[in-house]
Amino acid sequence: MTTLTLSTGHGNRTGFPQALAYEWIKFRSVRSTVWTTAATAVLPVLGAVFVAATGSLQPDDTVLGGSLTLSVVAQMLAAVVGALVVMGEYSSGTIRTTFAAVPHRGTVFAAKATLVAAVMYVLTLLSCSTAYVVGDAMLPEGRYAQGDPLPALFGIAASFAVAAVLGLAVGTLVRHSAGAVTTVIGLLLLPSLFGPLFGNAERWIAGLSPTAALEKLTQTSDAAADTVGSLGPWPSLLLVAACTAAVSLVALLLLRRRDA
Repeated sequence: MTTLTLSTGHGNRTGFPQALAYEWIKFRSVRSTVWTTAATAVLPVLGAVFVAATGSLQPDDTVLGGSLTLSVVAQMLAAVVGALVVMGEYSSGTIRTTFAAVPHRGTVFAAKATLVAAVMYVLTLLSCSTAYVVGDAMLPEGRYAQGDPLPALFGIAASFAVAAVLGLAVGTLVRHSAGAVTTVIGLLLLPSLFGPLFGNAERWIAGLSPTAALEKLTQTSDAAADTVGSLGPWPSLLLVAACTAAVSLVALLLLRRRDA
């Protein structure tokens, strides 16, 4: 882990831009974070090649949905990246160095959240767009519905960014690597699994998952109302973003009260 001492020159107070630069240096210095981020970006493209090469799409699927078959797995990795950004520091004890360099913990959390959201948004927008282009080029023309890639691809990238911030918030709350990873993956999957048990509230419960919003945005045939809720893709994404913001607020409040 790279250790830096930052100062703005004004009473040794470090602002958000400096904190963001500090986080970026740490982010690209930790192998586990870099490799997991790379895997997140590569998986959708590999999935598009595999699905097109094997012809394993369902007849009612779309080119967009089929090309992004592995996007759900990639989204889980994005959430893990968010957790790793904070868990690595708690595990190594360097979180104390971070708080010494940037005493305002809200600034630290905001810098981490901005970084993981921006990195995931840009990378997955490029990755998922590439996956769609590859799938469209390799799949037989006219056999499957095309789907509507725009503006869906922007929402898909946003769902990855939201998942990464959710992972960061969970990692901040749990502060244990295995527990944080297990919890965040559970948050991604369990709403869709248990949503049908809640009767009329199913459309809200199942729609709480970033995975559900992602599947709706990819327009895959797997995004049935009984598994991902009947909310539309954009309302579902907004609901997920609101819930992630609430979890992040709780994480920030606890971060300010806890010892490092």
